[in-house]
Amino acid sequence: MKKRTKAKEINYTQIVQSSQFKKLLKQKRQFILPLSLFFFAFYFTLPVLTSYTTVLNTPAIGPISWAWVFAFAQFIMTWVLCILYSRRAAKFDVMVQEIKQQMRG
Repeated sequence: MKKRTKAKEINYTQIVQSSQFKKLLKQKRQFILPLSLFFFAFYFTLPVLTSYTTVLNTPAIGPISWAWVFAFAQFIMTWVLCILYSRRAAKFDVMVQEIKQQMRG
């Protein structure tokens, strides 16, 4: 039987109760919730407007209607939100590392 070296066990209860962890959760919630709500509202506006109104049927640029402009804007919105989340996630990762170091030491 191999002998294992015991690493310091992680006390998850202590982590969850720490002020740094609570701060991390609060910051994540304050960032993710509004962005998610914006994403869903923006995403579902196109099918709702095209199904129940003719607002987006008018030409925007030559023969291209506002529906096509809105649809293209959804791609841009998705990329922008992805970039914003990736940048913010890096900051969240730093906070996680700080919490882990504090709990080890």
